[in-house]
Amino acid sequence: MKTILKFLRELEMNNNKPWFDSHKNEYLEARSHFNALVEQLLAGITSFDDSIRGVGVNDCTYRIYKDMRFSKDGLPYKTHFGAFIARGGRKSGYSGYYFHIGTGSGEEYPCRSFLAVGNYYTEPKVLRILREDIELGGGDFDRIIKNLHPSLSLDQDQKLKRAPLGFNAEGPYIDYIKLKNFCLSGTFDDSRLDIDQIVKVFRTAKPFLDYINRAIEFSREEPEPSLSDYQF
Repeated sequence: MKTILKFLRELEMNNNKPWFDSHKNEYLEARSHFNALVEQLLAGITSFDDSIRGVGVNDCTYRIYKDMRFSKDGLPYKTHFGAFIARGGRKSGYSGYYFHIGTGSGEEYPCRSFLAVGNYYTEPKVLRILREDIELGGGDFDRIIKNLHPSLSLDQDQKLKRAPLGFNAEGPYIDYIKLKNFCLSGTFDDSRLDIDQIVKVFRTAKPFLDYINRAIEFSREEPEPSLSDYQF
């Protein structure tokens, strides 16, 4: 862990190609340490989530090189390592478990190290299905949220101020229905990293992930609706 953070802090202060090229060996060593942590996470998650079986490190880790077309700060390298562990890999479109180690000073990720479950964006078609499931589910989603590890919380950043069209504004689960992103997040102490504890946290989130991925599966089976069918 110290090797990873040491490299990322140095990269943060020297985020340019000449420095990176001259410290390529340090990068490769830090990446190797991070990949070893991801291997441990994969083994731990697979013990309770069989949908992850067969996913490898390369299927869920990201390149450290930024796509400069979307770089807000113009710097060429990320100052974090991240892994998105999802059924079929990170490009499958399914929600999954995210593990992140970083410096915490970048625009995109203000937290140094954190966990997340779900996805940072919920497609409109999936969002409609989730809202309907929650409204008609008799409290099943609420029970899932109440059984999460206390370190995890729902992303409320883009929550609607009013009930979306077609939903009961006075319903008992309207606060969940107003959500625009179905994602959980939580921090962990990277000074004394405990992979077993992270696995335990992720285990409590499996019912949440199953709920989201069920909606994704259903959305792929439905015929494509017109824009007027979406309830934002």
